[in-house]
Amino acid sequence: MSNRTLSAMVATAFAASLAGFSAQADTMGASQDAMMKKQEMTKQQLAGGKFEKCFGVALRGQNDCFAGAGTTCAGTSTTDYQGNAFKLVPAGSCTTMMTPKGHGSLTAMAG
Repeated sequence: MSNRTLSAMVATAFAASLAGFSAQADTMGASQDAMMKKQEMTKQQLAGGKFEKCFGVALRGQNDCFAGAGTTCAGTSTTDYQGNAFKLVPAGSCTTMMTPKGHGSLTAMAG
């Protein structure tokens, strides 16, 4: 194989690698934009007073944003009824909600 052929192959592989990296970066940027929009929507809903954060009631992957360490935004909880993951619920209803782990809580819980 000539040096010219080898150089062309390396250049092609490098270009393909860069294209893949660029596409991944675009996807991550879009994902981050979606997360920021969801966070803003959550803030607005809470500010309206019709909803409250209810910890420990969300199923795995169904929490809302700002759920604490390890749960940066919607859909990031890793277990059902995770204590630091919240779901927005109608104001006044959280502590009456019953799960297999007990009642919902207005504050983050362990586990």
